[in-house]
Amino acid sequence: MLRNYIIPIVLFSSSALFWFLNDYYQEQIYFNLFLSFLITGIIFICYGIITGRIAKTLIKDRKTQITFNKGILVISFILFLFLIIQIWVKNTESLVISYGIIAAGIAIALQDLFRNFVGGIIITLTSVYKIGDRVEVEGSFGDIMDIGIMNTTMMEIKGWIDAEQPTGRLIIMPNSIVISGMIYNYTKDHNFIWDEIRIPLTYDSDWKSAISNIMQIVKTETGEMTLQAEAEVERLGEKYYLPKKVTDPAIYVKLTDNWVELGIRYVTDSKSRRIHNDKLNREILENIAASDTYHIASETMDITGKHTVEVIRN
Repeated sequence: MLRNYIIPIVLFSSSALFWFLNDYYQEQIYFNLFLSFLITGIIFICYGIITGRIAKTLIKDRKTQITFNKGILVISFILFLFLIIQIWVKNTESLVISYGIIAAGIAIALQDLFRNFVGGIIITLTSVYKIGDRVEVEGSFGDIMDIGIMNTTMMEIKGWIDAEQPTGRLIIMPNSIVISGMIYNYTKDHNFIWDEIRIPLTYDSDWKSAISNIMQIVKTETGEMTLQAEAEVERLGEKYYLPKKVTDPAIYVKLTDNWVELGIRYVTDSKSRRIHNDKLNREILENIAASDTYHIASETMDITGKHTVEVIRN
């Protein structure tokens, strides 16, 4: 607990030291150092109060707390730079030139860091993604764990693992990706996605009966999620232009060379897709196994050959 007060004590002690030095020597540099340490200490204390006490009191959700704290950190850093420049550059014309030189220097010498910093501000202000979101960025999939000033950390999913399951690796990606990259957010403004299961049935199967029975299974298992998806679609329509999307499960029939394919489409939770997919597959397999009228098909092949006739001469 004591170490939380070490930095403020050092900052305010340094500020007091330069105040006495300025009072004795009457030098501008000591006064500037006094103000610099004082402002740094005040910003540090305010940041601690806002992110520590106020955030924990007003914001109960842990993910929202972390996102809020990151935003306050960015604002504090910008405010610190602005005030420090105001202290050390007094001439208005020189101030404008200083800002220009600093901006040019950052843009040229530190353009990657600058892009990452700007990307962090964009993420904080526009909520391209937030902590807890599931995203795809540049072909990598993961759940956002932390959003820093320069980088974003996410837990990788997929990779060498089948479906949306974590691999255990952490992906550290630069925030500049939001400036020029494509971000696919699974959970922004809603928590559902559409999923499909394809089932091949033999041509001699009673596919109408299969559709009826399988549809009953799907409706039972996805009923709650379907209702939730309908409510979220209504809410999305208030924020974006969104044509009406059918959230009820559906089964589509497709003819192939070897079987009748049933395409089962349904809504599911973005982060539980594999679990729901597995449960539906198991119940559908049990239903098909118990049926005498429809069966799973497998690929077949017709082989055509010619008889060889051997002629024996005496």
